[in-house]
Amino acid sequence: MVAEHVHSAPVAAAPIVMASNRGPVSYTLREDGSLTAGRGGGGLVSGLSSIGRDSGAVWVCAALSDGDRAAARAAGRRLEPGDTGGHQVRMLDVPAATFAAAYNGIANSVLWFVHHMLYQTPLEPSFDAAFREQWAAYWVYNTAFAEAIAEEAAPGAAVLVQDYHLTLVPGLLRALRPDLRIGHFSHTPWAPPDYYRLLPDDVAGQVLRGILGGDRAGFLTERWAEAFAACCENVLSGAEVVREGGTATAVRFEGRTTRLGVHGLGADADFLRERAHQPDVEERMTALREQVGPGRRTIVRVDRTELSKNIVRGLRAYRRLLEERPQWRGKVVHIAFAYPSRQDLAVYRDYTAEVERVAREINSAFGTEGWQPVSLHVKDDFARSLAAYRLADVALVNPIRDGMNLVAKEVPVVSDHGCALVLSREAGAAAELGDDAIIVNPYDVEATARALHEALLMEPGERAERSKRLAAAATALPPARWFTDQLAALLER
Repeated sequence: MVAEHVHSAPVAAAPIVMASNRGPVSYTLREDGSLTAGRGGGGLVSGLSSIGRDSGAVWVCAALSDGDRAAARAAGRRLEPGDTGGHQVRMLDVPAATFAAAYNGIANSVLWFVHHMLYQTPLEPSFDAAFREQWAAYWVYNTAFAEAIAEEAAPGAAVLVQDYHLTLVPGLLRALRPDLRIGHFSHTPWAPPDYYRLLPDDVAGQVLRGILGGDRAGFLTERWAEAFAACCENVLSGAEVVREGGTATAVRFEGRTTRLGVHGLGADADFLRERAHQPDVEERMTALREQVGPGRRTIVRVDRTELSKNIVRGLRAYRRLLEERPQWRGKVVHIAFAYPSRQDLAVYRDYTAEVERVAREINSAFGTEGWQPVSLHVKDDFARSLAAYRLADVALVNPIRDGMNLVAKEVPVVSDHGCALVLSREAGAAAELGDDAIIVNPYDVEATARALHEALLMEPGERAERSKRLAAAATALPPARWFTDQLAALLER
């Protein structure tokens, strides 16, 4: 079904509003001008579903494509529920140029880079006139969300604002609707003060003030919450961090108190285990087994070609394993899924090309007629990812920096025979999984190669026991509870 008509029924104000850049539905514009709706994925969809369609909740999101914009215009105020899995969704028709400047120019090329500490500082960032134009677009984009939420929310409603795309929304919304309970949740890491202050002083302050416009600011780990609190102290004159037992619990600023909370998003075990045993996954397991060859071990990674995921150093560590430990030649295959991400940005296209180049180099240097050391897949295929999770002897998750990293949590949940996890200490997941993973410094290629060797040598019994404990930790806060816990915490007085 597709929304192609304007609602005539009256629209009820919502007791709960969620706001995120990406919504639960995306539209494709056909050549004949008609629209096709496809369901969005991810933890947020699961989270919103957990509060029930009869709750009256509304999801405010942005139109990301021409198809989305056409659907948003056709729908009037809210999309046709038949397109959205029954959810009430308001999709904002932000002009394409404004959206591109806010999303690619600021959210993905500035805020993401700061929080993941990705800048090559001798050359970047350089905050010039073009940046100022993009920052103005980010304000317009956030203002559009704030105004839409203000229109949708019932008196005293709970509002849950998601992520770095919408940091200004809580403050803007507070000015429009002081009656609302407003929370913001950061799905990324938060930069430490010295790095955060790469941002222009006024921008650094505006982002913090934006989030502090809310009643509550949520983070994936205590480390990121502490970094946020430290930035408030360092950047905002007069900001005071409230501590209990040495832990930052709130920030007081300009007569308001914003409570801090930690919610470590977990894997959805029931969904993953059920989905991982569907026929399409079994088919892909057969194909992967053939590709790997009989009797060989597997090192699996599943990532987008996102700069923070550290795929190139992971490949170099695997190369060092083959150089330093020739006993593994012909005995192990590195199945590397590197799904293209943000290919509209040149730096991401270059990174994807480098991943492919290093993989080819390893295969050229070590491959034999019957053995290809790296099996690189760049076409997104969720069923194939699940098949690889089930087959993995070792999972390599080595991000430079990551808010959480759900792959680290998903592999132990789905693994058939137990899997050794080599995990970066810079992933948020390390706080929960560190006891049973092999922890590495993501920049240390030699140490990562040694960790891969240790993981490959791990006894099957130990691997299975560690996997069980990892899976238990990984599923402690599944998406549905993660969402309802935030909502309950926001509503506490």
